[in-house]
Amino acid sequence: MLVIEREASHGKAVLDALGDTVELVSVRSISKALALLRDNRFEGVYVDASQLSAARWVGMIIQAEEILDAIADGVAVVDPDLRIIWANPEFVSFTSGPDSTVGTRFYQAFAESEILGPEPCPFTTAVATRSPSSTVLKIRNNRYLKVTVTPVFDARHVLTHLIALTREITDEAQQQLKVNAIAQAGDELADLTPEELSEMGAEERTDLLKYNIARHMKDLMGLDFMEIRLLDRGSGRLIPLLTEGMTPLAAGRELLAGKEGQGVTGLVAATGQSYLCPDTTKDPFYIEGAENARSSLTVPLVYHGNVIGTLNVESPHPDSFDDRDRQFLEIYGRNVASALNTLELLQAEKASTASASVQAISREVALPLDDVITDAVTVLDRYAGHDEDVIARLRHLLYRAREIRGIIQKVGSTIAPPPANRVATPPAARLAGARILVVDADEAIRRSAHHLLGIQGAVVETARDAREAVALARQESYSAALADIRLPDMDGYAIYKRLREVRPETPVILMTGFGYDPTHSIVKARQEGLQTVLYKPFRSDRLMEAVEQALHIQTNRAEADPPDLQPEPAPRPES
Repeated sequence: MLVIEREASHGKAVLDALGDTVELVSVRSISKALALLRDNRFEGVYVDASQLSAARWVGMIIQAEEILDAIADGVAVVDPDLRIIWANPEFVSFTSGPDSTVGTRFYQAFAESEILGPEPCPFTTAVATRSPSSTVLKIRNNRYLKVTVTPVFDARHVLTHLIALTREITDEAQQQLKVNAIAQAGDELADLTPEELSEMGAEERTDLLKYNIARHMKDLMGLDFMEIRLLDRGSGRLIPLLTEGMTPLAAGRELLAGKEGQGVTGLVAATGQSYLCPDTTKDPFYIEGAENARSSLTVPLVYHGNVIGTLNVESPHPDSFDDRDRQFLEIYGRNVASALNTLELLQAEKASTASASVQAISREVALPLDDVITDAVTVLDRYAGHDEDVIARLRHLLYRAREIRGIIQKVGSTIAPPPANRVATPPAARLAGARILVVDADEAIRRSAHHLLGIQGAVVETARDAREAVALARQESYSAALADIRLPDMDGYAIYKRLREVRPETPVILMTGFGYDPTHSIVKARQEGLQTVLYKPFRSDRLMEAVEQALHIQTNRAEADPPDLQPEPAPRPES
């Protein structure tokens, strides 16, 4: 006889009398009573009249078993000791078998189980919070279950049992794990240690990036045929960076970002939208990439909202890719774009540091070189018509002194060359190719002119007085000349006239401090054709405006004058 005594029984006398004729099995929990009824044979169940409501609840549970057996989710009733006292067939299918389910502790029912979280033990959390708690459980054969535990308390707030609802989420979990793996792989693409950064050049870092991309594609996505192209915004060209398994024709094919005639890759680059091609033989945009490819997937490489390239993968089988693959590839594509940008920034930082070093060296040697050049030119100017061997040596000295500046810039470019994967064309220097002569007794002005004009691509030479300036102008043609109106040996009007006599094609800019012009040099020079005046101390923007205005005047004058009126520059000896 099974006796259910959830509270103190009022029928003690009846139980004592029954105990003389039958074996009594007493329980205080409805859940334990259900478990005993399933596993043992009883002649009857005794319930005190005061517990009839509980008995009716047991009846409802038994009737509900048919419904619980039919639902798709696994359901288990667990006692406070975490032993399973009942489970539906779906739950049993997750465990090691029917014989090791009922009566077994919850986690022991699952072979090779591992709690993945977020809750380390949902049973403890559910009881403590008196509310449902969930976690993910990995079981055998790489299956994943979401387990949600709900506690049940009686009227006295005593825990009677727990309901464990289990649902298989293997597809969702594996997809999330793959997303996490791809994201982690992407984070590692440009993750270099300080030692690696110091030891590896731009080309080596790019090669490492390409190697990691190819490895991740094969290991994580099982892909052997892929292509990455970078977009040159200036020309719209899609420049190959990485090709694996593509035909030589496809790897060397010229493609542009465009919606027509540029294949799927050009379309994706132009629209910024991924393109899934389930059957290449029926797709109007597809152009052969991998030999005998039957399906392809192409995603844009996007960084900060801008398309910087494309990532294309192909398969010899039709319908090899779906929306899930597209999601994976788009995630990885964002990481590839970020890694490419990181490498570009690293190289730009290195180039910037090298450029700053080169500029510092150039500034330090600029004036000493000017002294060498002006001294050599002055001697050459005075020595004209004398010993030809001495003149040749002086010209060679001038040539080599001027060559030093170019050598410094050339060495700087070899310290940090532009990266091989650079696709953006840097803006041209505003004064590239211009030769500027600056005449001023103030060393600070000469040094500043070297810096401000030099960083814009101009070749700058300076003189301390009018005599040196005229000697330089006789030996070298300049795009423009800037001269102070208060030189030690001439005023502004005189130097303006002398420079125009020596080099009439060279525009002259007169400089004055705060508009001070006691000899009215500027007024007189304007009457002789002076176009531009620069006030010191000059700002970089005003200096650039003055020089560009002078160069514009020179260009217009050159176009108007006959070619035979243009002076020929002084010849340079062979080095």
